[in-house]
Amino acid sequence: MYWEQTIQHATQTDLGLRRKNNEDSSIVHICTDYDEWVRRGHLFVVADGMGGHAVGELASRLAIETVPHAFLKSQSGDARTALKSAVELANEIINQRGTQNLDFLHMGTTCSTLTLTPRGALIAHVGDSRVYRVRRDRIDQLTFDHSLEWEIEHLHGADAGGIDLSQHRNVITRSLGPEESVRVDVEGPYPILPGDTFVLCSDGLSNPVSDPEIAAVVRELSPRQSAQLLVNLANIRGGPDNSTVIVVRVGDLPKNVAPPPPVEIPSADDESELGWGWLGAFWGVSMAIVLGLSIVMFGHPMEGGVVTGAGAIGLIVMLIAVVRRKRPETQRTASDDDSQTMLCRPHRTGTAKDSKAFLDDLLAMRAELERSAHEDGWNVDWKQHDTDRDAALEAKSSKRYGRGIRDCARAIDALMSKLPRGNSNGTK
Repeated sequence: MYWEQTIQHATQTDLGLRRKNNEDSSIVHICTDYDEWVRRGHLFVVADGMGGHAVGELASRLAIETVPHAFLKSQSGDARTALKSAVELANEIINQRGTQNLDFLHMGTTCSTLTLTPRGALIAHVGDSRVYRVRRDRIDQLTFDHSLEWEIEHLHGADAGGIDLSQHRNVITRSLGPEESVRVDVEGPYPILPGDTFVLCSDGLSNPVSDPEIAAVVRELSPRQSAQLLVNLANIRGGPDNSTVIVVRVGDLPKNVAPPPPVEIPSADDESELGWGWLGAFWGVSMAIVLGLSIVMFGHPMEGGVVTGAGAIGLIVMLIAVVRRKRPETQRTASDDDSQTMLCRPHRTGTAKDSKAFLDDLLAMRAELERSAHEDGWNVDWKQHDTDRDAALEAKSSKRYGRGIRDCARAIDALMSKLPRGNSNGTK
């Protein structure tokens, strides 16, 4: 990524339809000078507090206050190390605050952070708030849910099919605050290509809105419109929890600059890298072959042939081992269904919903909302709504589905912005 590439971003948070408190928090830090960007990069954080009432709010707020401050002020030259340390410090502060008051005991929060750096996208993550990357029609979940459901699937693989995971969906196995220390997942750096869109969200959004729908929304809409429609979709489906989303889109490259190759940067401990032991082994078998040939030249063909043959066999075995070492452990076959979201080491990947099918879904939702609004007397700006609705229908008839999605999103927002709220008490 280059400093000159623009960053479009938008944040949207909503109480939902069944909560009295919003326990989600988020923060965005866009670097204002080149030196700061080179050292740390643009930072985005989403935290989803747990504990009920004001306790979850406090935990998530402490996370979004601590992480940027510690990350930006850290003297570590490595952004990866600094980001991990900042999240660990947030855990210490939340844990200490929780032990000072019995009402705050065991309070916690998820924390998902993304920083866009010259080397790529870095992520530090605890909990089940997610970070996605949408690239054209593909959506990749770059974080592993620290939930009982995901842990069981990870441990049992295909055998998990006989386990009822629906009861474990909201059980968190790791969060900031409850314990004195926490294990932080650090991912990346992932290469950043022009047009890449990153989505950070709490589970109040990712539970009711599917990955293919998230991809379709951010593919067709601007970050601001995407954030609004995603929250609206969560509320249309009952709004059972607070929902928070940050949508970040990376702009075009500077002129006359070639795009970077779409290759993931290997980590320092990548097992596919060859070390000094392999170099020594290659040197050894090569010398055996040379020695065998020399023995043949000095008039001992049988002995020389044995040594040369042994060296050649060793070289062939090593080449086979290297090829297998470089081959990915898991490969998708032609029969795999790209429309499905797949668990993959341990992230998920999928494809965006077809634009025509998604527009049909949005139009159906809009029609149902319009019916409810008329029946219950919502105070809607009907003139603007009808204009956007008609534009969406016209776009559909002319097969301009992306345009129709944008118009329909505005019509839905005109209705949802006037939705009567009737929250009931509850906790995460």
